[in-house]
Amino acid sequence: MKTIFIDCNAQLGAVWQRVHGPDDPPVTINTVPFEKNELPRVIGDHEIAIDDHSYMPTDLVRQCKSLKHIVFLGTGAASYMTVPEIEALGVKVHTIKGYGDTAVAEQTIALMMAACRDLARMDRAIRAGTWQPLEGMQVLGKTLGVIGLGGIGAEVARIAKGMGMNVIAWNRSPRPDAGVPMVALDELLQKSDVVSLNLVLNDETRGFIDRARIARMKPGVILVNTARGALVDEAALLEALKSGHIRHAGLDVFHNEPLKANNPIARLDNVTLAAHAAFRTLEASMTLLRRAIDIVKKVQT
Repeated sequence: MKTIFIDCNAQLGAVWQRVHGPDDPPVTINTVPFEKNELPRVIGDHEIAIDDHSYMPTDLVRQCKSLKHIVFLGTGAASYMTVPEIEALGVKVHTIKGYGDTAVAEQTIALMMAACRDLARMDRAIRAGTWQPLEGMQVLGKTLGVIGLGGIGAEVARIAKGMGMNVIAWNRSPRPDAGVPMVALDELLQKSDVVSLNLVLNDETRGFIDRARIARMKPGVILVNTARGALVDEAALLEALKSGHIRHAGLDVFHNEPLKANNPIARLDNVTLAAHAAFRTLEASMTLLRRAIDIVKKVQT
């Protein structure tokens, strides 16, 4: 089966060269950026498409007559395609879990600390010629609420406990081996000084952090989202940031990516932004691409 990596960037290309071996299936590598409506042309007669983070609308996938498999590099395929519709076309969507739990957890903690200490705002001010030390929030003894205690959430909890934080968690299913107190969602929202979102995006979790749940959060809370932008009602988040109910947000993910400079989120001082890069470490990328290649090998046998 012919395979194409439709959106390999320079960073992943270098990693690909390290992990793709002589005994692995041949893969066509496309490094040329393309417009969304060019997807059928790029895929052509390939039967397997490896997708980093390109949008794959159902109507365009329908035009890819040879396509049988999509290997999405990560867990969040639902943010870039309507998986049930695509699979109804006879195209199997494969996702990859657990490849970067530590990488994403470390980015979560980094965003938390940057938000607590207003590092990005001071960086911008100093570069603009203004020296204004800002008072931050010390995390020792503060309560971190982890929403979603899967692999990433568990790593966030582990690191935060080592920093002296009180960690509580909520998960959609029981976690008897959680290692931290499991509490009701409302209790978590009311008690947490910092809330970390680590849920998978699906129909049940889309818009999970809405206006009502934000209102239940402790005034001055810090919100960190390294999961998916669509977990949060963006309009409600904007209101809470402007009012100060949410003191600061550390965001690695957004409703529409790349985030445009004129997006209201990008204009707020009390938001620290990252370019959906939580999983971008060499170690995680090597694991991710190796697993993608292994999926290609499996579906070809």
